[in-house]
Amino acid sequence: MAGNWKMYKSAAETSSFFEKFPPLVASATHAEVVICPTFVNIPAAVAAARTTAIGIGAQDVFWLKEGAYTGEVSAPMLVNVGCRWVIIGHSERRQYFHETDQTVFKKTVAALDAGLNPIVCVGERLEEREANATEAVCGAQFAGGLGGLTPEQFARIVISYEPVWAIGTGKTATPEMAAAAHKFIRGEIRNKFGADAASACRILYGGSVKPDNVKGLMAQPEIDGALVGGASLDPVSFASIVNF
Repeated sequence: MAGNWKMYKSAAETSSFFEKFPPLVASATHAEVVICPTFVNIPAAVAAARTTAIGIGAQDVFWLKEGAYTGEVSAPMLVNVGCRWVIIGHSERRQYFHETDQTVFKKTVAALDAGLNPIVCVGERLEEREANATEAVCGAQFAGGLGGLTPEQFARIVISYEPVWAIGTGKTATPEMAAAAHKFIRGEIRNKFGADAASACRILYGGSVKPDNVKGLMAQPEIDGALVGGASLDPVSFASIVNF
């Protein structure tokens, strides 16, 4: 269960969240819990989560270790400040910052090389779903962003399926729609990396996950967790999702 805070919260608000949230999920042994704040709030989150089982992640990473790349942050830098996870290829990165399948692949390899756990995102836009191109889009993103990994590398990643039309819109794919996409992605894993890899890979659903719809989503055998946006900003709301 991962929370993506996007461009929200100050350092003080981050610390306040962690004063309230850990006790609410203290008995949540059924799932790993990850929170991904902005870069500048990672140190505050790491410090606040130090005595808990909550993992801290970043929302993006650059593919080189260092260099003249103004504004970028490398995987070793994230590890150095206490990150264990990183989101790669989120639809907003693809939409607003022209992330491509090729950059997703390079970032994923860099994250793995540094010891981070990547949460790699795939998903279709509204016009692509309406054109019945969900499988074609997800298949191409999987092949371009993950297909070049070795089996050993692939075993260390998590995938998040996020229908772009359901992010921040209040729309949610029905549990059955989400499960069908997850089943397709798992089939692509099976074709590329084998049945064991397909069974072992955790595929999260990301798309307006809220306390009132998480139970129906998680009832689907194909859905292994959630990548939560707005509902992860409130400790009670996110705890309700974790404890579905």
